Order: sequence, then structure tokens, then C-alpha cells
Amino acid sequence: MNPLLAKLQPYPFERLKQLFASVTPNPAYRPISLGIGEPKHATPPFLQQAMAAAITSPIASSGASSGLAAYPATAGDPALRQSFTDWLQRRYHLKLDPATQVLPVNGSREALFAFAQTVIDPSRTDATVVCPNPFYQIYEGATLLAGATPWYAPSDPARNFAVDWDSVPAEVWARTQLLFVCSPGNPTGAVMPLAEWEKLFALSDRHGFVIASDECYSEIYFRDEPPLGGLEAAFKLGRKDFRNIVAFTSLSKRSNVPGLRSGFVAGDAALMKQFLLYRTYHGSAMSPVVQAASIAAWNEESHVVDNRAQYRAKFAEVTPLLAEVMDVALPDAGFYLWAEVPGPAIVDGLDSDAAFARDLLAAYNVTVLPGSYLARETAGPADADGHPTTLNPGRQRIRMALVAETAECAEAAKRIVQFVKARA
Repeated sequence: MNPLLAKLQPYPFERLKQLFASVTPNPAYRPISLGIGEPKHATPPFLQQAMAAAITSPIASSGASSGLAAYPATAGDPALRQSFTDWLQRRYHLKLDPATQVLPVNGSREALFAFAQTVIDPSRTDATVVCPNPFYQIYEGATLLAGATPWYAPSDPARNFAVDWDSVPAEVWARTQLLFVCSPGNPTGAVMPLAEWEKLFALSDRHGFVIASDECYSEIYFRDEPPLGGLEAAFKLGRKDFRNIVAFTSLSKRSNVPGLRSGFVAGDAALMKQFLLYRTYHGSAMSPVVQAASIAAWNEESHVVDNRAQYRAKFAEVTPLLAEVMDVALPDAGFYLWAEVPGPAIVDGLDSDAAFARDLLAAYNVTVLPGSYLARETAGPADADGHPTTLNPGRQRIRMALVAETAECAEAAKRIVQFVKARA
């Protein structure tokens, strides 16, 4: 067996399952889960229709007699790649070459993992990958299975949980091969401003590392100005060749189709060429039926506007309820609330966020995810006596995914308020 598999940590939801193993949820309440970031809004009917039609009516340029009658090209149909670049033009005012600067992927999760295997040189014993902390767990798993070492840059609560890139030592940047950026962030919802991108591009130029920009939450935002994208930032800073940056996006959150497993990557043409080579051997071509539905999704925007309006209404109702009893605020973007757990740091020998999640389920049948499960322990500042300390930036926080309908999320919030008041 691959010995690197032993380095993988249990996935957060497996840890949650273990935490809840001895818990009997209160049967007086129907279960409500805010634990998993799986979109629950209705899938737009036109996407279902496009997918069904594609089974017998393939994309015109594919040349197949039916949507399932031929092996799909790993690079995707030209019409699909054109839909990617058309969307990038409308959303970010960018002009990319559909032949060389975009590729279809089977969801951003698959692509983020595969991209790390393409970029990282495992022959370098000091190969390092920098990622946010807390973070999406695929960053860590992809790093470890590529033979590299992760380095965790903590988020800063004083700056709305923006990542503290200045905390990364110069010697770490010097050996970095890949940097994972998530903006809007999971779980914090923070969006990176242009000044931070400028800083990261300068570091990339100095040390030669590649930036993987995870942007799957880019279309769920709460203010009039949409989040800045990585390619958009590069263009504004004069990096019109998008050197050493690749952006990852997906239809899962934008169009409420997590089961479609469809997204795309875009950026540096040289990196795209190598990524296509890897994917050709990886066997990750997108089904023609999924391609047809994806073209329909990327070419239609009204369902995205409606989806965003639903999230805005939901957060406007739920956030003030929880803010009565917890330190929580509207994020920049995304569909998570990142809330501080009131009370002591340790409860019954557990981190307070884990104890909170366990006891909330038992008392009110609501599931939330402990923030410490989404982060890693790293070196912290010395204590008053000069002794070293450790820090988990997710500790004493919980992540709540407001993915269900508004009424259900509001009901969960009311139960949480009752729970917090009862514990005070």
C-alpha cells in the first residue's frame, strides 16, 4: 500500500460521526443539519431538461450519434470550453483562449486534488504547500499524497478572518511549490482584496510557486460588489498571461447541482497544458451528458441571481437571531456562518466547539460542525513565562451551513439561541 495514506487524518465528518456515536438526539425535535455544505435549493428545471435531452441529442460539435455513443475528450467539447470563457468575460471582464486556458473538471474537489499531483515535484524532500488554516481538507490530503509537507497560515479574527500571509516565514516561502488560496473562504467567508493578491503574486515571482485559487463560492455574496477573483486580480495588476495562477470554479453552489460534478479550471496556458497531460492519463473526462447540462448552466444567469437572493434573505433572517447570543457576523460571501462558542475553552475534557456540537445535538437535534475539526494545531505565541504554545484557529468556533430553506435554518437558529441561553 502507498505509505503516504497513513498520513491522512480522519475527514471532519468522520470525526463528527465518532463524536456523536454515544449521543441520542432529543426526539421531541425533528433533525436539522447545518453540518455539511451541500446545497439544498432546488435544481433549476432547465438543467434537468438539458441533461435529459443530451442523452439522445448530443452537443452538435461532438460528432456522436447520441450523447453516450462516444468517448468524451479530456479537454472537453469546444462548445463547453467556449461557455467557460464567455462566462469569464461576463463575470470578470476577462478574455481567455478557450483552446489553451480552460479545462473542464469533475467538480473543484477532484480538480484541486489532481492539480497538486501535477504541480508538486516529489523528488524534492523539502517540497512544501502553503494553505489557509482553517481550510478545506482536500488541500491537506492532496499535499500529503503528492509527497509534500503542508504549512498552515492562520486566519486573523481581527481582520474578518482574512489569512495572515505575513505569518509565513521567508524560509517556508522559499521551499513552497504550491499555494492554496480560498476566496471566498471556507469556512470563514473572507474575500481577499487586491492588495493581498499583489503580495502573493510578488512572492510567487520571487520563489516560483504556483497559486491554486479555489473560488467555488464566488457567486454567493451579500453586498453589491461581487468578490474579486484571482484571475481578475492578476489582470488588474498587469499579469495578463496569468502566469503561475489557476482558478478553480464549480456549478455545485452556483447552480445547486452538487451531484452533477461539474466545474472548470482557468489560467496559465503552460500549466493548463501539463494539467491536461496529467488528466489524460488520470481518466477524468467529463460525460457528454454532463457537458451539455454544464453549457446550459454557464450560459444562463437568472437562476444564479435567484439563488443568491435566497441566500441573502436567509442570512438576513438568521444572522441577527444568532448574534443575540454568539459572536457571529455576516460573512463577505459563501453560505457559512463562523460563530464563536461562548464559555470556557474546555468542556468535559473536550474543546468547547466539539462539546457544543455534541450537546446541541442531544438537546435540540441540530447538527453543526466543530471549527477545530477544520483546522490544524500549529505553533502559537509564547505564554507569559516564555513557554511555547500551540494554536488551533478553529477552536471555540462552529461552522453552520445555511443551505436548507429559510424556515428550516431559522428554526435551527431559534433552537441554538435557546440552547445557548440554557447553558449560560
